[in-house]
Amino acid sequence: MLFSLANRSQSFHVVLFVLFIPIFTHGESLAAFPVRSDDCQASSIQPNFDAIESIVEQGIKDGKMPGAVVVIADRERVLYRRAFGQRQVKPIAERMTVDTVFDLASLTKPIATATSIMKLIGEGQLSPQSKVSDFLPEFGKHGKDVITVEDLLLHVGGLIPDNSLRDYRDGVETSWKKICDLKPVTDRGTRFTYTDVGFIVLGKLVERISNQPLDKYAQQHVFAPLAMKETTFNPPVELKKRGATTEQRDGKWLKGEVHDPRAHLLQGVAGHAGLFSTADDLTKYGQQMLRISAGDETLPFPRSTFKMMTRPRSVQRESQIIGTRTYGWDHRSPYSSNRGDQFSDTAFGHGGFTGTVMWIDPERDRVFIFLSNRLHPNGDGSVNRLAGEIASLVGTLSKP
Repeated sequence: MLFSLANRSQSFHVVLFVLFIPIFTHGESLAAFPVRSDDCQASSIQPNFDAIESIVEQGIKDGKMPGAVVVIADRERVLYRRAFGQRQVKPIAERMTVDTVFDLASLTKPIATATSIMKLIGEGQLSPQSKVSDFLPEFGKHGKDVITVEDLLLHVGGLIPDNSLRDYRDGVETSWKKICDLKPVTDRGTRFTYTDVGFIVLGKLVERISNQPLDKYAQQHVFAPLAMKETTFNPPVELKKRGATTEQRDGKWLKGEVHDPRAHLLQGVAGHAGLFSTADDLTKYGQQMLRISAGDETLPFPRSTFKMMTRPRSVQRESQIIGTRTYGWDHRSPYSSNRGDQFSDTAFGHGGFTGTVMWIDPERDRVFIFLSNRLHPNGDGSVNRLAGEIASLVGTLSKP
């Protein structure tokens, strides 16, 4: 089993030694994730990592996914990091490794798009109350001129969840014109409707304000400053080789190519899907959010912007409050089955259609990452409740 600071009571020097020797998962040598040596103190917490492994291994046996990578971290250390099963079973089998590159699907929304929007807000280039049409006047047709940035971040802008795939088949510019021609399906602010379209619009907003496509802006202002070197849209060949395979498109297995059909037709770059990353890079992001929350860091934005982004806000349906969301992140909503029941009220997170989950809990000082290839090979896998079960265990861990 992977060594953990959390379940050993050895001296500082022994812990430091063990942390930097190779670790093994299912017979494969993996590089230990770096930690700061001044934090290599023995901990009193006794997490039941055996239970986590049992949950994942049973999920693989039950066909919920071929494989997964699970990471638990605090703001300075990785407490648990392990790969399970296979990242591909067809056309030939490949073992899952901790450096597997995953199609994050809707984790794109908070990590790339909302983080970029919040950076622009933190710099004063727009505000949550800004009308989207002030920057994208062509979007303001059919009464959409009243929709604000906040409305889209919270999925209450009144937009349809997804418009027809036919609207995307004639190129990126025509796709945008089709989105601008859409009519709202509800009045803004009156109904929570989880929508990919809203985040496609937010991605376009980043582009219009920054004069950079979303992928370039996020790379320069979010990923590079956080040393997320393997997080990107449209991965290069060397990252594709480590990709977790999803399904087939036109008879070709998708490995390092975006699964979402609309993101695919938008040339792999969209505000709702298209981002690829590894568990280690997502750990860097999550740990940075914990440090910002603690007042220790200011990249990609300061604590005041972080607090604005992650404050829970009520959302409703049929005039009834049905839960809470934050700017770009889930909090407690109908989509929170992967949250578990033990995280604090400060926790925020999100899931992705391909089988990806991430939750960050500042009060508990925890990052939880669950990355799987649940769609491979036939699209029948299901992992949200499984991930939520693990999240519940993570949420019970005490602070060191």
